[in-house]
Amino acid sequence: MATQPAPLFDAALHARRWIADYCARSGPDDVLCKADDPAWAAMFEELATVASDDLGHARDRVQRHAVDIGTGFRIADEPDERPWPVSPVPLLIESDEWAGIARGVVQRADLLEAIVADLYGDASLVAEGQIPAALVTGSPYFLRPMVGLDPPGGKHLHFIAVDLGRGPTGEWRVLADHLRAPAGAGYALENRLALGRTLGGLQAKLNVQRHAPFFAAFRAGMAAMCRRTDPRIGLLTPGRFSPSYPEQAHLARYLGLLLVEGADLAALEDKVYVRTIGGLKRIDALWRRIDPRLLDPLAFDTHSQIGVPGLIDAYAAGNVVLSNAPGAGVLEEPAFAGFMAGLARRLLGEELLLPNIATWWCGQPAACDAVIARFDRMLIGPAFRATPLGMPGGSVAGADITGDARAALMADLARRPQDYVGQEMVRLSTMPVVVGDALVPRPFTLRVFAARSADGGWTVLPGGFARIGEHPDPQASVMGEGVWSADVCVYGPDPVAPDSLLTAPDSLHVRRNPGTLPSRVADNFYWLGRYLERGEALLGAIRVMLGNSIDVDGGAVLSAATVGRLVGLIVGAGAAAHPPSLRRADLAALARTAMEDEGWQSIATINRRAREIGEGSRDRLSADMVRLLEAPFPTHRGMLDRAGSLQRRYAAIAGLSAEHMGRTAAWRFHDLGRRIERAMAMARAIRLFGMPGASPDDLSVLLDLADSQISYRQRYPTGIARVPVTDLVALDPGNPRSLAFSAERIAKRLAELPVLSDDEMAEPQQWQATALQAIVTTSTAAEIDAETLGDIERRLGGVSDALARRYFLQGAEPLRAAELTLA
Repeated sequence: MATQPAPLFDAALHARRWIADYCARSGPDDVLCKADDPAWAAMFEELATVASDDLGHARDRVQRHAVDIGTGFRIADEPDERPWPVSPVPLLIESDEWAGIARGVVQRADLLEAIVADLYGDASLVAEGQIPAALVTGSPYFLRPMVGLDPPGGKHLHFIAVDLGRGPTGEWRVLADHLRAPAGAGYALENRLALGRTLGGLQAKLNVQRHAPFFAAFRAGMAAMCRRTDPRIGLLTPGRFSPSYPEQAHLARYLGLLLVEGADLAALEDKVYVRTIGGLKRIDALWRRIDPRLLDPLAFDTHSQIGVPGLIDAYAAGNVVLSNAPGAGVLEEPAFAGFMAGLARRLLGEELLLPNIATWWCGQPAACDAVIARFDRMLIGPAFRATPLGMPGGSVAGADITGDARAALMADLARRPQDYVGQEMVRLSTMPVVVGDALVPRPFTLRVFAARSADGGWTVLPGGFARIGEHPDPQASVMGEGVWSADVCVYGPDPVAPDSLLTAPDSLHVRRNPGTLPSRVADNFYWLGRYLERGEALLGAIRVMLGNSIDVDGGAVLSAATVGRLVGLIVGAGAAAHPPSLRRADLAALARTAMEDEGWQSIATINRRAREIGEGSRDRLSADMVRLLEAPFPTHRGMLDRAGSLQRRYAAIAGLSAEHMGRTAAWRFHDLGRRIERAMAMARAIRLFGMPGASPDDLSVLLDLADSQISYRQRYPTGIARVPVTDLVALDPGNPRSLAFSAERIAKRLAELPVLSDDEMAEPQQWQATALQAIVTTSTAAEIDAETLGDIERRLGGVSDALARRYFLQGAEPLRAAELTLA
């Protein structure tokens, strides 16, 4: 009997070889080599199944999935986002070990809540000397206006993050607490999505615990603290320039929260409202990602431009929940780490399950003497987030501070000892990461998240995310912020229920209203439509000028008069200066400026503005749309090739918006922007190229600009004439590029938007659109003239202005308008 041939590829064999080679090079403190756990072998076998023998391919694949999801972050002072760096190798933690970590995080959350409640309440801990008063008042995150205020729902903390480091013997210790605006939960979710798409079989193979129950519990916990049974909850973001804005947008979309900025909100009679196209709508809770000092210029920093005046008054009245309570960030200060163990014994009657790294605050004489005596064996750092004069570069190992720098630090330490802490030098465990096409050991830290659920207790996200250092040195001071992230998989012997944020089929009332649309978002979608249409119209003029007409006699042999009008169209759009002549070289230079020079209203400038809107609308745009908006400017050698690439991109974006966007209010504003901009461009084109006396070249260019050459040739095969051309591009309601089509759609879209009164009378933007449509409908191709077209342009501008006044409410205007609905 013939034997079966051996398989060509053995994933288990590759996994064993990877592990053996890696452990031969790594140290004794590595989580993979020290664990000797079959779960790691199973994970690498799954990785080998995907990547064969190419670890670099696995890294590229998981990174590509992260990009597809839309994961990114921003470095301060950098104009563009960076892709979120994900390792294809997750950190594995067995469920029993994780249970111990979770108990420690819950204990710590309870302790932090108790401390914050005391500091802003009775302040007994300061009165008893458990916490030095200078430690509290010296922090810029201690907010005096919050003293004595009872938080709505009775709790100051609703969502926290804790950074943990794993020591050489496997013990976990706390490196930092994050309470002001804890970031990273969205990245943990996105890491899991990217890894799940790469290693699809890992979930079932290792019984990996899921993230969805944690996020569902947090959402339910926020709702439970609100006074209304069906509360409206928002995620308050600083905006698209926030380093973690992509994460915030992803979380808002995933949790079904309204993503709002300070300008979207208004405080009125101790309640908070979101400015929407339907009036002011009550908001009950805000998961804030704004620095608390910038939340309310009336209560904190008067220079804040991103806060909400009166927000803290509404909070004090119990009408809006803020997660977390402003002022809780005082406990993030590194100096507090030296007091946490004693406070746990005082407030909880327990020892810390997850101890801090040993910390000495130099504001206490004995502790300062200890730091000086052991200076070269400690990590020296700022006691508060503000950087002291003696160490402008942040925390550094004492032994590395020499010469003049050491003298300057010692002098400032003697002058202001309260500004400094000394901490033990922490040695971190390492984990495998793919560098090039090989596994190498790198130190890591673990960020864990806890949130309050509906019963007021704490639930812990099973896993969080790992941050991995760039260098092999395992000291925490050397690792810094890390350069990679990794999913953290908590696994065990018990099967995991397939939980998700999807609710039971019959537990929700079916509705077709997609929810509240803030005025700012409507404004963004409207101008996204206008910019895209404006760029496409300008590009069409450039392509015709350069000779890309389907008419064999067009383009390169257009008459000088026609070319001059095209130049006037481009120059009139502010895209370039008038060329010195109409020679080919000067026209090419004009086209290059109009396409690429961001010093003008060029296509590159228009695309940048559209991209900026896309970056600020991630919670409402598909990943494909965002990628197209963020695509770099084409670099093909030929200008017509670059123009063609841009045209195809515009067409793809138009297709996505036409066929993939739901017919929501946001889409209606986007379509309104397109129709108004297109109608304006077409009115200008007809005025330039379609008036009495127009040459065949003029009329051919007009058909090109209206993308109507084929329609005209099919309808009038015998030749080109002004009246039928004008009728097709101006008055034919079946031509989507015509004035008539745009006017009809503008009126229709405005009729579909909400109105504020119930008297069934048209609002200004509606009756102006109706009047515009009547003018276009009653015109004839033979009689339409420059005066009529100029009037149409002015009326289009009037519709746009009326629409903006009605829906894009800014400043205090919505608080004064008597008709605005409060709901």
